[in-house]
Amino acid sequence: MISTRACACTLPLPVPIGKCWPKNARELRIRGVETPGRRGGRKIIRIRMVGAWRWRATADVTATAEEEPAAAAEEPSPPTTSLSSLKTHLLSAVAGLDRGLVANEADVMIVDSAAKKLEASGGILDLSTGLDKLQGRWRLIYSSAFASGSLGGLRPGPPTGRLPLTLGQVFQRIDIVGREFDNIVSLQIGTPWPLPQIEVIATLAHSFELVGRASIRIIFERTIVQAAGSLSELPPIDLPRLPDFLSPPSSVRSGDFEVTFVDDDFRITRGDRGELRVFLKS
Repeated sequence: MISTRACACTLPLPVPIGKCWPKNARELRIRGVETPGRRGGRKIIRIRMVGAWRWRATADVTATAEEEPAAAAEEPSPPTTSLSSLKTHLLSAVAGLDRGLVANEADVMIVDSAAKKLEASGGILDLSTGLDKLQGRWRLIYSSAFASGSLGGLRPGPPTGRLPLTLGQVFQRIDIVGREFDNIVSLQIGTPWPLPQIEVIATLAHSFELVGRASIRIIFERTIVQAAGSLSELPPIDLPRLPDFLSPPSSVRSGDFEVTFVDDDFRITRGDRGELRVFLKS
């Protein structure tokens, strides 16, 4: 019959049975069972330090160590929210807000919170190596600027609800090769009865440049107005640009915004005056 006995002790570190121990530990508490060894009566002691190291030491001062997960790592990690669910949450927040035109203060806060969660999931964005992500045509689905009651948001702009026009779809068309950045706005202009409404598409053409890691600066160049609907056969009107000596400086014609999230079908930007905009690839 093999005799065994329980043993327990406390040793200061470093212990003389190896060179591997937790650097932040001051002592090693040993609890185990001492049994006769199979060869030469050596005694084997199993030493377990929970959450740090498991030691196997023999009487002739040989030791091996196996790293085991820390106690905190053994606990189940909190569930992570998937990217698709964050997108769905943001889409649900903007649903029914008519791109922000009917949003109230509470709606603006809810959308902003949902957008921040999606922005955080994307990590650090560097467009200097990923500018091609902006390429294409993007449809605006929300703008906090519209919730301010002005089509210009915090910038000077015509007040919503006071003009005989209805805002239709809003797109951004970005060409990274030609450095072209166009805001395309569909408008319906009211006319006296019995005349039908006039539909037009206004294209505000800009050039753009990358400023810093993820900031875009756009500079206004010209406006093109194209009749739509029953008047679509009319040629577009290219509003002439003022001569250089009469045109305002580029600092007045320009605006900056930061791209805070972008992938294959979703884009979030924040303007230099606090405007939050959400786009879908179209």
